[in-house]
Amino acid sequence: MAEVLNRDANVTGLGRLTTNRVAQITEIGVVLAVALVAITLAQPLVGDNPLARQAVAWAANVMMLGIVWLGLRLRGQSWKDLGLPFRFSGWQAAGRTVLQSFLVVIAAIAAFALGSIVMANITGIPERADMTQYDYLRGNLPMLILALTSVYVVSSLGEEVIYRGFLITRLAALGADKAWAVRAAVAISAVVFGLVHVDWGIMGIVQTGFMGLALGISYLKVRRRLWPLVLAHAYMDTLLLVPLYLPGG
Repeated sequence: MAEVLNRDANVTGLGRLTTNRVAQITEIGVVLAVALVAITLAQPLVGDNPLARQAVAWAANVMMLGIVWLGLRLRGQSWKDLGLPFRFSGWQAAGRTVLQSFLVVIAAIAAFALGSIVMANITGIPERADMTQYDYLRGNLPMLILALTSVYVVSSLGEEVIYRGFLITRLAALGADKAWAVRAAVAISAVVFGLVHVDWGIMGIVQTGFMGLALGISYLKVRRRLWPLVLAHAYMDTLLLVPLYLPGG
């Protein structure tokens, strides 16, 4: 009896999340809202401690991933359906993924730079993104290793799953994956990705928004496979954190 009830529940969840537009929008809203609520409630408690604030952001990402996973389970799907298979497909496929990741990181860095140029032309001031929240890394090798490990899992992997794999896929599905819906999904995901970097200041929001646009387009170009983007994101996170560890960074 329990197995029958569980199967019926799964079928019901599958039907709603694949055919009911309200349920689909609700899923997207819950994923984004849980992070916003968690950060809004937790950050006043941790104050200005940069490490604690970063931990809150990472915890929010983990919660979002948990809800994304639940949605996949209700659909009878896996991470592979968002473009993130965990089965090794051979060295040739791995080499192609690495090569694509190099192309993706070039596009993302170029877009990031373009965002800087756009802001400089608008404000007339080449404002730098506020990176003081990472001062705890200065000269602290154990903390750098811990930060990189955490960032690779929570940001490089997690953010690509959430803002590219999940958000673009689910938003595009609302428009039956028509061309206009896919383009709108990429644009919206880029805006959301920029806004979640609000701690970087207005310059950081625009820079990461442009970068998110490049990553979203890249996601489509590599046929919605996330590993090239995950690797590219990891390269950029490394380029961001390592200089902050070095003296004068």
